[in-house]
Amino acid sequence: MAKLKLEYLWLDGYTPIASLRSKTKIVDGDPAKLSLEDLPVWGFDGSSTQQAEGKSSDCLLKPVALFKDATRKGGFLVMSEVLLPNGEPHPTNSRATILDDPGAWFGFEQEYFFYKDGRPLGFPAAGYPAPQGPYYTGVGYKNVGDIARTIVEEHIDLCLEAGINIEGINSEVAKGQWEFQIFGKGSKSAADQMWVARYIMARACEKYCIDVEWHCKPIKGDWNGSGMHANFSTKHMRETGGKGYFDKLMDAFNKHRDEHIAVYGPDNHLRLTGLHETQSIDKFRWGVADRGASVRVPHSFVNSGYKGYLEDRRPNSAADPYLVASRILKTVSTVPLA
Repeated sequence: MAKLKLEYLWLDGYTPIASLRSKTKIVDGDPAKLSLEDLPVWGFDGSSTQQAEGKSSDCLLKPVALFKDATRKGGFLVMSEVLLPNGEPHPTNSRATILDDPGAWFGFEQEYFFYKDGRPLGFPAAGYPAPQGPYYTGVGYKNVGDIARTIVEEHIDLCLEAGINIEGINSEVAKGQWEFQIFGKGSKSAADQMWVARYIMARACEKYCIDVEWHCKPIKGDWNGSGMHANFSTKHMRETGGKGYFDKLMDAFNKHRDEHIAVYGPDNHLRLTGLHETQSIDKFRWGVADRGASVRVPHSFVNSGYKGYLEDRRPNSAADPYLVASRILKTVSTVPLA
């Protein structure tokens, strides 16, 4: 038997957006045979994470997804849900709000900024760099620098070794801004993987004394904000679809616009202005291949008889992917299939 290092991850109770917390549990086990079912429920002090009072501070951690941690010998990352002492979901447990739909697929596009010394990586100590234009998918030191490339390459490898389905990366429109994409089948898989991928990214930056800025609009002015575009489909959307169903679906998204915006990340009014590839926060509009729409409809969707996936471009970079998936599936569930 070997000594295994289990890094339990969970979301705290801070608002307006929860942050990741983690701690390590050492257990005996065979790293080649370890499975989710082998992992014990653990606990933590909820009074230190805005999830309990000091006079009754115990909260539980229920493992829900397991990933290899390539940075540690015998290491694993354990994504966990927070439970109350009686075993019921904690009020902050956003994962528990997601409808169970094995036919749901999600793909999240996570944008973010690297930050150092209080400003985006590559920004001068005073003023601004050259305007946006060459940075998106850019190459060369003047466009992407050196440390950023090093970190994102490490992040890819760590995610792949963990078993996370990372589908790609690219530098983004603003200086110091990057993106990675995560895909998962099932209503919760992509969100589980996204939270772990965020953790891996934040931890990878520690040794370079760099922070990850998840806020959706850290730089005011003529600079792009950061989103977490949510590509989604259900079995019905992929296999049946149809223009009639699509129209009803978009009507439902319009009807529940406020409920979506409420969970699509804090300060989204700073990002959803109608500029910089966004639609205004107080409007809903879909468009074919339109990155200025609330929902972008791929050409492939229309060409396939209104079947396939759609992209909700409104969630921002700091949004909780559990809440995003939950709200999308709740809205989809209101649309009759016939």
